[in-house]
Amino acid sequence: MQQLSLIDDLETAIRQGNPASRVETLRRITDLFLHDADRLNDEQISVFDDVLCLLAEKIEKTALVELGSRLAPVDMSPIKVVRRLARDDQIEVAAPVLIGSRRLSTADLVEIVKTKSQDHLLAISERTTLEPTLTDALLVRGNQQVVSTLAKNAGAQFSDMGFTRLVERADGDDSLGELVGLRRDLPRNLLQELLRRATEAVKQKILSLVPPERRQEVERMITKISQKIGRNSQDDYGEAERFVAALAAAGELDEAALLTFVRKRQKVELAAAIARLSSSPTSVVVQLLSGHRNDAILLPCKAAQLSWPTVEFILYDKLAGQRAIDEIIALARKDYAKLTVPTAQRTLRFMNVHEAVK
Repeated sequence: MQQLSLIDDLETAIRQGNPASRVETLRRITDLFLHDADRLNDEQISVFDDVLCLLAEKIEKTALVELGSRLAPVDMSPIKVVRRLARDDQIEVAAPVLIGSRRLSTADLVEIVKTKSQDHLLAISERTTLEPTLTDALLVRGNQQVVSTLAKNAGAQFSDMGFTRLVERADGDDSLGELVGLRRDLPRNLLQELLRRATEAVKQKILSLVPPERRQEVERMITKISQKIGRNSQDDYGEAERFVAALAAAGELDEAALLTFVRKRQKVELAAAIARLSSSPTSVVVQLLSGHRNDAILLPCKAAQLSWPTVEFILYDKLAGQRAIDEIIALARKDYAKLTVPTAQRTLRFMNVHEAVK
């Protein structure tokens, strides 16, 4: 009798268009589902799913927030309605399931990371566990708040590339640098790289907060880094330039090699390769690659006569984490098409002369 009454209420609520009755019906159906959730089979859950999805399209935000909060902790929540809530443009609606629902797969969450707001990304970064595929996506598109939340989330797992990107995002951000440096799972070589880039204040803060069993190791790293300060930066380029020269001699210095450097996060080798192809000093290309102007790297790329797909790949890597990446890339594509090889070469020659007389 209760189920028949509920079906009648559902049909009436949808047909009459009464917001209050729809909300009340939603609550009653949710109550019924939660009461029996652990005893329902997949087919029965699917029935609840269809009903809840139908009502979810016709009720106000407050009721959707309540629905998400009630369904998020339930392992067998109706999957379609959970996905619908997770993709809602209003973060108040999406947040409960983005943060707490285990019904959302990594594929679901990666798709949301690629298409929704930074607030959605922030909610996802607060999940109890995060797989490397998901953290990789968050590190590419997330802003500093998202990345900081990831860095202090002990349940977040990172790929090798993810850890590398995390260290790069910490460059110039003392607060993030401290969070990354204190992660127990940060690989030793990347901890050393983080400390090399860090300010003295960050080094000392990390040293004071690391567990006693790691303190001696961190002290040795800091001492070793300090001993290298003052070494001519050109020495740092020398090994990369020799490696690139060997590739060129073997006929293997091509755009595929550049893409490999980008994928492996070998920025000095990438700069040395572009420098050789564009007949520029490595130091100049390093400045253009790491500078704040997004269009500056177009000059040596055009002088080297690189194809747009390769330039686009380099730009996406350089711009990771910035806002409106797609818009910036679209503008860069137009600029790259208009830029001529002779103009790029002349501009680079001027920059090379300026660098030589500094």
